[in-house]
Amino acid sequence: MTTTEARLLVVDDEPFNLDIVSEYLDEMDFDLVMVESGEAAWDALCDTTQPFDLVLLDRMMPGMDGIMLLKRMKADERLAGIPVIMQTAATSPEQIREGLAAGAFYYLTKPFEGEALLTIIRSALDDMRVRRELTANLADHAYALACLGEGEFVVRSLDDARRLASFVALLGPQPETLAMGLSELLVNGVEHGNLGIDFAEKSRLRESDCWEDEIRRRLTLPEFKDRAVRMRVRKDPTRWVFEISDDGDGFDWRRFLDFDPERAFAPNGRGIALSRQLSFSSLTYIPPGNRVVVTVPRDEASK
Repeated sequence: MTTTEARLLVVDDEPFNLDIVSEYLDEMDFDLVMVESGEAAWDALCDTTQPFDLVLLDRMMPGMDGIMLLKRMKADERLAGIPVIMQTAATSPEQIREGLAAGAFYYLTKPFEGEALLTIIRSALDDMRVRRELTANLADHAYALACLGEGEFVVRSLDDARRLASFVALLGPQPETLAMGLSELLVNGVEHGNLGIDFAEKSRLRESDCWEDEIRRRLTLPEFKDRAVRMRVRKDPTRWVFEISDDGDGFDWRRFLDFDPERAFAPNGRGIALSRQLSFSSLTYIPPGNRVVVTVPRDEASK
């Protein structure tokens, strides 16, 4: 999915704000649908014959406000996977935590610049593309892992990490959710662990739309070319255990285990917290931070 193919729903009760967003996005050739209330947005979302790829949502509106609409979307399996960018003037830590807990992946503070909006939209659409690819790959391997008791896998690139996540996720009772969580941890091992790209640098790379190009460049450098990320999988009586390790120096994982309001406005930095909340029964980092162990219950059919 390219940005020019994306269908966006923009929700704001102020027509002036809708005009500003339309002007910012005019040159991108998005398929934009503009509505002025949460109720109208819900009606548009329920027309699944024309699904949306992203929602740009005002938080404070009369009637059904942004939080109410977001919670309703996340409770509907047809809509739960659509990334939501919350645009708001409400910037207190408590309000931001409420929005993140309700399922917002991104925050924009009003007023915002057009380039900031485009950067966040690109990041959100990229997340959506990866999720769809992971989901599509699940069905290809439905019976391949039936006899696995224990195994080890090795990856080096982002593509390899995502393919492995979609394959191994078939072990869990909720493969789509598990695939997203495993992909997040494997990709972190590649980019942050082995290639030394920290949170701030990744933010800059995504803002300039050259993140994956930089990943590919670093993979060819002598100091990085032999590094790998390993995933060990084992079957316990009631659960699957996944241990993921990289060849890097580790990092301070404690900062990323929970939603941090200070990172709510950045295009990255929330994946570990989301994975911990949505994908796994448990998530434990081993010091110095280049090894993480996660678990999920075993599917009844695999016991």
